[in-house]
Amino acid sequence: MPAKEKTAFFCKECGNESPKWFGKCPACGAWNTCVEETVVTGKDSQSVKKSVGLEMDKSIPVPIKEIGNAKEQRIILPYEELNRVLGGGLVLGSLTLVGGEPGIGKSTLLLQTALQLAGRKVLYISGEESQSQIKMRAERIGIHNTDCLILTETNTQEILKHFKNVQPDIVVIDSIQTLESPYVDATAGSLSQIRETAAEMNKIAKAYQVPVFLIGHITKDGSIAGPKILEHIVDTVLQFEGDRHYGFRILRTIKNRFGSASELGIFEMNATGLREVTNPSEILLSQRDEEVSGITIAATMEGQRPMLIETQALVSSAAYGTPQRSATGFDIRRMNMLLAVLEKRAGFKLSIKDVFLNIAGGLRVDDPAIDLAVIAAILSSNADIPIPSRYAFAAEVGLSGEIRAVTRIEARIAEADKLGFEKIFVSKYNAKGLDTKRFKIQVVPVASVYELGGELFG
Repeated sequence: MPAKEKTAFFCKECGNESPKWFGKCPACGAWNTCVEETVVTGKDSQSVKKSVGLEMDKSIPVPIKEIGNAKEQRIILPYEELNRVLGGGLVLGSLTLVGGEPGIGKSTLLLQTALQLAGRKVLYISGEESQSQIKMRAERIGIHNTDCLILTETNTQEILKHFKNVQPDIVVIDSIQTLESPYVDATAGSLSQIRETAAEMNKIAKAYQVPVFLIGHITKDGSIAGPKILEHIVDTVLQFEGDRHYGFRILRTIKNRFGSASELGIFEMNATGLREVTNPSEILLSQRDEEVSGITIAATMEGQRPMLIETQALVSSAAYGTPQRSATGFDIRRMNMLLAVLEKRAGFKLSIKDVFLNIAGGLRVDDPAIDLAVIAAILSSNADIPIPSRYAFAAEVGLSGEIRAVTRIEARIAEADKLGFEKIFVSKYNAKGLDTKRFKIQVVPVASVYELGGELFG
């Protein structure tokens, strides 16, 4: 009996399927995200197992105490920053999704990694560029791995045939939105195609124990394009981000089944591709000839990595009557809360002044420990009194004006100490039981915003 064709309605945000049209998605609540697509049903519909001849053993229930401890086998990649966000290397049989804005450097990062993996057979599959275009970019980056094979193909069944013939060590697919399965009657990039092709690549990766990288596009709001089920299928989700006006690129771990989901790697884009930044603190701190008001240094944590980041604030009289508030790289609502704390708890009249805040380097910071540096930068700019560039700050600020403790304070202090800072201001609750004698830097405990102002400005 031939396969039947029918249409169904899908939510573009979460991939929820419905037999009838809807205005508001019953699963995620998004409006106007309904699209109609053709799906294939029937007992004889093809599967990945049938099309590529995979023979997978049927699983049976096993008592947990009888299961052996299988150690994860990892491929160590040539970039330590990439190994860090992957949890210590690339796990065999894993499926990794790399998302980011167009032109941010996703393809460059993975092609560069493939070209540096000498001794490993890498199959680079592109559905967006021709072989000659990839060769031009490869020559600019530098070819060190002659076993890197380039394939321009979008049909998943043809890709699987090449996969069996080549038997690569690593596969890179650029991008998942260009792949199409012949068993789904829909255009490439549709919800049905993305879901089906991702499932096919996942089964192949698991069956042959070959790690697969998928490059994914993102939508205008910054989320990865396609149904949310795509992120559930893969083992690891990496977000490649950065400001085009800056050379820095940040690789964040959004999801990782084999390691921490809060790691971060930093790269710098130059004429020959991407260069990993092993010590970002030295690069993110500007070298100033003279002290300027409104600039402080925050000791933050990104995953397990301590980083010192420059925080800049400008406070001026409101020129147009209504005060303006602007923050780049920092949550504007958080900044408004800190301004209210300064006004209510410390008596600083900032409600009639413009306040602008910027995190240098194009970074976006969510660590609460940056609060104290933001407060100090705002007070410095308001009083027009510079804070010494060798002072660092690491603490959270509460609504009552208290200085709250933060995690991993010793790692933050050690990073500031390593870079030659003289003082670091922390919460007095962090200072309890802290062995400060092993640091050259002076640790200054503070309990409130009012006390911080006295320490800085007398």
